[in-house]
Amino acid sequence: MIFLLSFTNSAATHLVSLSKFPILRIPQFSTMSTNFFKSHAFAGNPIKLRTPKPIDPFSPPSALKTLKNLLLGNTHEPHSPNFKILPFRKGRPLAGSVRGSNEPNWHLGWLSFGDCKAFLENSEVNLSEDTLVYLGSDSEGDGAYVVYWGIDVTEAGNGLVKELGSKQFCFVELRTLMVATDWENASSMGQLAIAGHARSLLEWHTVSRFCGFCGGKNILIDAGRRKQCSNELCKKKIYPRVDPVVIMLVIDKENDRALLSRQSRFVPRMWSCLAGFMEPGESLEEAVRRETWEETGIEVGQVVYHSSQPWPVGPSSMPCQLMVGFFAYAKSLDINVDKEELEDAKWHSREDVKKALTIAEYKKAQRTAAGKVDQMCKGVERGQSLSSDFNVESGELAPMFIPGPFAIANHLISSWVNGVESQLASSFSNL
Repeated sequence: MIFLLSFTNSAATHLVSLSKFPILRIPQFSTMSTNFFKSHAFAGNPIKLRTPKPIDPFSPPSALKTLKNLLLGNTHEPHSPNFKILPFRKGRPLAGSVRGSNEPNWHLGWLSFGDCKAFLENSEVNLSEDTLVYLGSDSEGDGAYVVYWGIDVTEAGNGLVKELGSKQFCFVELRTLMVATDWENASSMGQLAIAGHARSLLEWHTVSRFCGFCGGKNILIDAGRRKQCSNELCKKKIYPRVDPVVIMLVIDKENDRALLSRQSRFVPRMWSCLAGFMEPGESLEEAVRRETWEETGIEVGQVVYHSSQPWPVGPSSMPCQLMVGFFAYAKSLDINVDKEELEDAKWHSREDVKKALTIAEYKKAQRTAAGKVDQMCKGVERGQSLSSDFNVESGELAPMFIPGPFAIANHLISSWVNGVESQLASSFSNL
């Protein structure tokens, strides 16, 4: 049976039969009251929404053929697409800063094919079909297309960093760019999604240099979107990995308290949802129940899906995480924290969580991070903890705050505070 999501202004949540497919109708909320309908950070990559056909001049096979000709010095190919290249160093994308009417904003440091070739000419990194990874394409209008590539220049040394720095470019942590991104700006969110996808793909190439079957060296195929073992007796193909992680907001029986936790690596005063990696042989729902029990001793019954989010800002050994978000309803209340996993876990009232959402000045943190990127690109890096920016209007520190709108945890918690969760749960329980 197929269920389609449809949005209506009606206050009631109900099922309506249309042909043979029931439609789950969810009430529409203003964007000021909830993040439920907003796209997640790192989702909605504008240059990867569709895979072009192999015969298209901007498809991976066609773009790779053009790239080979350019590398051989043939610059007179008819109808060749415009190439733009995004360098990464130690998992950090190249970025620049532009100052708008009121405040700074960052942008990705795309280089033309010629500029990138010139920058790398005297470095340890070769511009070749073995180092460039296809990221996607986009239309420039008038039938012209741009093909985007990524390249890891970690081995290029500090000389390249200084040379790019003279052009007011710098390599910036993706997590810093995440906080610095204006989540209400679709163009900025699109650039963040591109950077996240590129980082995941390049980091996957770094951790998959050798075949897991025979130990032979892997080589790039399909313009870097796949790899293949170079051993003629093996030739196993491998594909970019995805590491699914369940993240859940655990809610009590009365639906007026939520279980939030702290990890030792969190900045002071930050609380968030429980989360954990899936294990082989279990469903998503089983992973939610197992992780909740292992970390807090809370038994979970009903599990309701909310949304999912690519999460490329984890450790380099796991660059392709997918956060799968759920609401989980507790069957017990007594907490027994696993101190090896968590620093603490507590039940928080809806009112306290709502205050944490309104007190935390996420916009201020975003502007501060954007200012930091601006300073870095100008060669002046300031050390400042982002947690110090979450203050109440009086200037005092907020007693607690949750991750900003760039994180799926914020969307889960916001949905619960604004009542979307209870309507989802009642709808799915009647299916």
